[in-house]
Amino acid sequence: MLFCHSQPESYHQHSATYIREALAPFLKNEEARHVVESGVKRSPFQHVLCAATSPAVKQQEETLTYLNQGQSYEIRMLNRKLVEYTDISSKYVKSIVRVVFHDRRLQYMEHQQLEGWRWNRPGDRILDIDIPLSVGIAEPRAHPLQLNTIEFLWDPEKNASVFIQVNCISTEFTPRKHGGEKGVPFRIQVDTFTPNEQGEYLEHVHSSSCQVKVFKPKGADRKLKTDREKIDKKALQDREKYQPSHETTMLTECSPWPDALNLSSTSSTPSPVYHSSPTSCSFTDGNCSPDQQGELLVAGCSDHLVPSSSPQDIQQWLHRHRFSPFSRLFSCFSGADLLRMSREDLIQICGPADGIRLFNTIKGRCIQPRLTIYVCQQQSRNQPPIKPGGGDVYHALYLEELTLLDLSEKIATLYSVTPQQITHIYRQGPTGIHVLASDEMVQNFSEETSFIISTIRDEKTDGYHVVLK
Repeated sequence: MLFCHSQPESYHQHSATYIREALAPFLKNEEARHVVESGVKRSPFQHVLCAATSPAVKQQEETLTYLNQGQSYEIRMLNRKLVEYTDISSKYVKSIVRVVFHDRRLQYMEHQQLEGWRWNRPGDRILDIDIPLSVGIAEPRAHPLQLNTIEFLWDPEKNASVFIQVNCISTEFTPRKHGGEKGVPFRIQVDTFTPNEQGEYLEHVHSSSCQVKVFKPKGADRKLKTDREKIDKKALQDREKYQPSHETTMLTECSPWPDALNLSSTSSTPSPVYHSSPTSCSFTDGNCSPDQQGELLVAGCSDHLVPSSSPQDIQQWLHRHRFSPFSRLFSCFSGADLLRMSREDLIQICGPADGIRLFNTIKGRCIQPRLTIYVCQQQSRNQPPIKPGGGDVYHALYLEELTLLDLSEKIATLYSVTPQQITHIYRQGPTGIHVLASDEMVQNFSEETSFIISTIRDEKTDGYHVVLK
């Protein structure tokens, strides 16, 4: 569905005027001559953020723009075909808008910083798209796990405008010390792609970005006013060292943002927790022979780093243990390099939360289960003993979560059935009554309680009722 308002005919008829008005503050005499005279092929796209640049930026430095938290700002998506010739074969292009950190140190810690923000602001997004105000865009999307990213399609033959809202402020990512700290700068980056032969928007054609700082509502206006007053008080000779303020901000061409791992896939990666190994027995077997299956082992502790691990092995290990944001930082590290690092070294590089987690994972420290119980399958009367001396064989179930679901999954894993095949779990109570198990019942199990498991076939669902005795 295309989100666009009804537009006057002049919107498209006077596209040239639209583009030139947007670019006017920047196409000064020398730059304009360079555009006309230069034979270098340039990207057909230009993006303009409709917010004033700060006058307190020196000539050789990058522009800086102040934004108000939660306020809608327009980004004009321009095709410069009326300024210079280009050929765009596809009907639509996809643009991905991101709010990212400007400082390299924070870029390495981006995952940790964004997770901290998500924890403090549940349900909020860092970047939103204001669809009612946007013009000429199609299929706007905001992935629920990518809080700082939006994407949409637009027709390069018809200039579009997307309105964005930045909901975080720069001081939220500043260490709290004495108050009044400077906020960290962000970057607004736009990456544009065209479709390949399969219709997937993977062919990168253009990227541009600008530096911004985000203040609480009205704070950007006050900061801009303060900067202007500060520059006006300087001598004329000193003013020439600073850039003039423009009403709009030109996004400058840059490298495409590195392709991060899809958050939806990393979120499904299993955590390095205390796992139970599957066994080969089943409900229909009636027992679980010790010859078939030994005691359940701790699988989460077996993936250790060794000094001989290559940098490629380290990259795979980092991804398996959910340290993907730091894979680029440790791209040249071998196993010996990582094993030499102290806890303090890792905290300094990765931050407190991820640094401690990485140190514990490297040293092979396992997460202890919250509850351990022992279970044995009830034998039939005519069944011979499965152990010399006639003793029963019990197996340990390690519960990481004190829930009925976790108990059901562990029992299903032990007996090689799916959790869906376990219809209900009961605990045998006084006088032999069957009490339906619940989360509250599991939470009140005593540590290292032992149970004998019996099963009743559910004829309706072809599943099992499990009774803990």
